[in-house]
Amino acid sequence: MARRETRAGATPAPKAGATPAPKPKKQRFQRLRQLKQVYDMTVRVDPATRWWLLLALGGPLLLGVVVGLLSGHWIYFPLLGLLVGVLAAMFVLGRRAERAAYVSLEGQKGAAGAALSSIRRGWTVEQEPVAIEARSQDMVFRAIGRAGIVLVGDGPPTRVRKLLDGERRKVARVAPNVPVHLFTVGDGGGEGEVPLRKLASRVQRLKPTLTKQEVAAVHKRLRALGGVRPPVPQGVDPMRARPDRRAMRGR
Repeated sequence: MARRETRAGATPAPKAGATPAPKPKKQRFQRLRQLKQVYDMTVRVDPATRWWLLLALGGPLLLGVVVGLLSGHWIYFPLLGLLVGVLAAMFVLGRRAERAAYVSLEGQKGAAGAALSSIRRGWTVEQEPVAIEARSQDMVFRAIGRAGIVLVGDGPPTRVRKLLDGERRKVARVAPNVPVHLFTVGDGGGEGEVPLRKLASRVQRLKPTLTKQEVAAVHKRLRALGGVRPPVPQGVDPMRARPDRRAMRGR
């Protein structure tokens, strides 16, 4: 029986059913498409973004050309200016895109939860609202971190305050002596009122007072509270409701 010989350095054949690794060229094109989508979304919300990008890219490039002509290094400095301009343009696009995303979220239900979810590290954010008003659809979102417990009201500040106070009392019974910070989303400048685009940074600037072990213990206690329960229609007590006996007998 003949034995197959494999030359040294030959690339082994891929196994059947194995997923081929994506080619670098395809990954590059995918990143460019994602970058274009971010640019289109940002310009649609904030048309001035294109002029800021042109300034961020063209400013360093023009400066590099001038310095290159004066110094005699007419290739090195323009190339350096182009690289700096690209980095500046990417930075400007990222900031304007973040701002445009918050602008598009303003006025939508659940915007406060989306803003809290943008916090990367140090906080545990509940993805679902912990309290909700069935009639007005006002919501309360919760986050837990070393600064304590943060409750954010999503709705008109004057109306959602009652829902926030109720959730604060509920949290205080389960986790006493833990700082509770109340915020409402809005631009009115009232007590505890924060613009949506500044909510994440405002929460991250809170002073830490708990250890990581205490944060884990508080999170475990709050999980015992459960989530939002569906509202029961007024006037109906499910514990006293009597079945229709005729319907049960088929009459």
